[in-house]
Amino acid sequence: MDSVSFAVPLWVWGAVTAGIAVMLAVDLIAHRDSHVIGFREAAWWSALWIAIGLGFGLILLVWQGGETASTYYAGYLIEKALSIDNVFVFALVFSFFAVPDAYQHKVLFWGVIGALGARLVFIFVGVELLEVFFWTAYVFGAFLIYTGWKMAVSKDAEVHPDRNPVVRVVRRIIPTDSAYHGDRFFIRVDGRRVATLLFVALVAIEATDLVFAVDSVAAVLAITTNTFLVWTANAFAVLGLRSLYFCLAGLLRRFAYLHYGLAVLLAFAGVKLILSETPVGKLPIPLTLGFIAVTITVSIVWSLLATRGAPPGGDGRPAEPAGQGGTSGTTPPATAPRPAPRDEDTP
Repeated sequence: MDSVSFAVPLWVWGAVTAGIAVMLAVDLIAHRDSHVIGFREAAWWSALWIAIGLGFGLILLVWQGGETASTYYAGYLIEKALSIDNVFVFALVFSFFAVPDAYQHKVLFWGVIGALGARLVFIFVGVELLEVFFWTAYVFGAFLIYTGWKMAVSKDAEVHPDRNPVVRVVRRIIPTDSAYHGDRFFIRVDGRRVATLLFVALVAIEATDLVFAVDSVAAVLAITTNTFLVWTANAFAVLGLRSLYFCLAGLLRRFAYLHYGLAVLLAFAGVKLILSETPVGKLPIPLTLGFIAVTITVSIVWSLLATRGAPPGGDGRPAEPAGQGGTSGTTPPATAPRPAPRDEDTP
């Protein structure tokens, strides 16, 4: 039984969801013109999103007390950490499809909309399974432990966005043009509605995030099965994903050992979830929060120290350190291929 249990009125659900929708609308309006997002702009937006996420925890502190707020912060922190892994794969997808810098924010914006929808579904399904079938805690726990192990050892596997089954199905079903047409996802050719290469890149981002959504939701469910806390921790962490990408895109090569920290967090979440259905019960939230914070800090500091003074790469950034993996065993190459659109890309 989850120690953090409180009734959330429907109007609170509605108010929080409406607030998230308003924030997304503000972000869309602020970036309605396609332009390259610089580091300073991304840093300001990231600071804003983080402040909002941390501020919501203070609201929970006043409303429901310290344990509820600590539980939210633990979920928010682990989701925020795992979102850094998303950035690695997003960088590879953008590089593979040669997405112009000015259009990347639009792809990420609609990608976040899809990510929020997928997470909301996974949260309610996951909570229902855990409450109805106790043994699913062992299944989810084993899945998280396996995912953590795979992240730690699968360091050199590459991602091929064009081989993604979802992308391939979309290309077969929807007529696709092999070029970019500004920031448009669809155009009309001879009276026929045709998807652009930017839409294919969006599909690749969405399909990739589905994998991350399963991992991250399961990890937060190991902390609490309170749907409101799981949803808000995921939502507020994902809202800042776009700005986080533009902040970290030029620094990804410095996070040489971050994947080890994330692997440890996933394995820890898996063990925690399994223990919740044993006489040991759920681990204390302060212990969980402290372990997450220490693991993230150590892996980031370790990475930065290890890559200090690294020679610059071909693009003027630090060289790619060996052994960077992703949640699904992915590794963005030092300079990911940027193939020009080919005629055969159009079905």
